Amino acid sequence: EAARPEAPPTNFHEFAPRILVMGVGGAGGNACNNMVASGLLPGVDFCALNTDAQHLSASLAPRRIQIGRDATAGLGCGADPDAGRIAAEESADEIAAAVDGSHLVFITAGMGGGTGTGA
Repeated sequence: EAARPEAPPTNFHEFAPRILVMGVGGAGGNACNNMVASGLLPGVDFCALNTDAQHLSASLAPRRIQIGRDATAGLGCGADPDAGRIAAEESADEIAAAVDGSHLVFITAGMGGGTGTGA
């Protein structure tokens, strides 16, 4: 008797890519909030990064990273992209840990302020 072919796998969730959306700065954080609030992206992870601690505390993202704690003291970048770059460099290890294990990372940020532009 001929061998029966194996049934196709039914555990497709195991093959799903790990997708991360990172909202950087005020505009990126707002975009991230809108995506989280929509509820239209099941299976997508969200992370907010900001130098402004007050803005970050209002984020809907389940993971939040305050970047540049020493450089900005949680007060933001004052529209200075160099301050945003310094903040990101200071927090590089935390940022790397946040993206670790992701297959695809989308970064959303506004270009014009300090954190999103510089980081």
